Amino acid sequence: MQDRITLKEKIGYGLGDAASSMFWKIFSMYLLFFYTDVFGLAPAVVGTMFLITRIWDSCFDPIVGIIADRTKSKWGKFRPYLLWVAIPFAVIGVLTFYTPDFDEKGKIIYAYVTYSAMMMIYSLINVPYASLLGVMSSDRKERNTLSSYRMVFAFGGSLLALWLIEPLVNYFGGSLNSKSGWLATISVFGIITTAFFWGCFFFTKERVKPIADEQNNLKEDLKDLLKNKPWWILLGAGIGALIFNSIRDGAAVYYFKYYVGKSVNFDFSLFGTDFHMTPTSVYLVLGQAANIIGVIIATPIANRIGKKKTFFGAMALAAILSLIFYFFGKEDILLIMLFQLLISICAGCVFPLIWSMYADSADYSEWKQGRRATGLVFSASSMSQKFGWTIGGAGTGWLLGYYGFQANVEQTAVAQNGIQLMLSILPAIAALISVVFILFYPLSEDKLQIIEQDLNDKRDLSN
Repeated sequence: MQDRITLKEKIGYGLGDAASSMFWKIFSMYLLFFYTDVFGLAPAVVGTMFLITRIWDSCFDPIVGIIADRTKSKWGKFRPYLLWVAIPFAVIGVLTFYTPDFDEKGKIIYAYVTYSAMMMIYSLINVPYASLLGVMSSDRKERNTLSSYRMVFAFGGSLLALWLIEPLVNYFGGSLNSKSGWLATISVFGIITTAFFWGCFFFTKERVKPIADEQNNLKEDLKDLLKNKPWWILLGAGIGALIFNSIRDGAAVYYFKYYVGKSVNFDFSLFGTDFHMTPTSVYLVLGQAANIIGVIIATPIANRIGKKKTFFGAMALAAILSLIFYFFGKEDILLIMLFQLLISICAGCVFPLIWSMYADSADYSEWKQGRRATGLVFSASSMSQKFGWTIGGAGTGWLLGYYGFQANVEQTAVAQNGIQLMLSILPAIAALISVVFILFYPLSEDKLQIIEQDLNDKRDLSN
């Protein structure tokens, strides 16, 4: 248990979330836009589809966790899924952004089938990947570091995706409404994600073994989870944080296209080819860069004042800044970009903390109940995250419909104000909900140190 995590392994672990986050961020930022402005579906229809498919997908996460906990291979419990599922992940992702020549009913069915398949495949690779953190090291500071590497690479992958996606779609198809442009662009990202998942598989190692070597009973595992008070509190805080991010992410493209309006483009060259970035792309890329700053500063701050206080402070500040964001006019482009930077730094602080705290809650359960079910804890945690994403994503589609949004036409004053609310006051409410939950989180740093020492002593005795 004294094995130190090498730099190579930390980078390898980070590659896994770089791959996941490329598609996750594309889905968060652009999928609703793709379905309404390219695919041709009404926003309320898409919002309902997001709700139905993501609820099922969220329930599918614990199934994956239960299966992963019981997987036995020469590579461990969780790493094999990175090898096996990488190619299906890429292929289904491409099919999700394919626009068939169907009537409206046929398109709705196709969207339901491909998006549902994509979310299930995402769970099948991402739940084992997330669970891997809990078995790479039992040291909580190493976990903080691994979680920070994960988030740096996650936001790095998102940054790369958001930097390139509009230029690539325009390059391959001529405009952001091009069906062929989207298909070719997602194919490029599919190749990249496959390589990254395989890199994660080859560079990482599973170390932490359960104290009790016998097969856990599923009923007992579920009972242990239901008794895990820290996990329940993190569930509420995580859902609030995900709603905060998903509403802001989902509305950002609409905010610039239909509220801010046309503005100057930012030109650059790549491999001898000229591309241009719209203010939308600059806003999104700036947010991802700021997220990375938040991830980098989260670990030293948390090591100094504790994870709970860091989480609380970041989400409280994000709520305040988001409330102020509402009052910016479409001409306040510099203030819009500045507050995107500040809000995104706060959001970046939160996510390495919450996954490290989930690992702590798995330790707490083992310490309290005498059994370890890392996959179930992390899959249930992933389920809660997806519930937040579900509420935020479906709510974004429904809110657009409620405010009278119509694709590819000039919006009414009511619709424009609704889009403003979705970048400011509504996310702020979700952030405050997260703050309230985290106030009741019971695992202090002193308590975690006692738990860690007790578990290490028990493992030493069982070896």
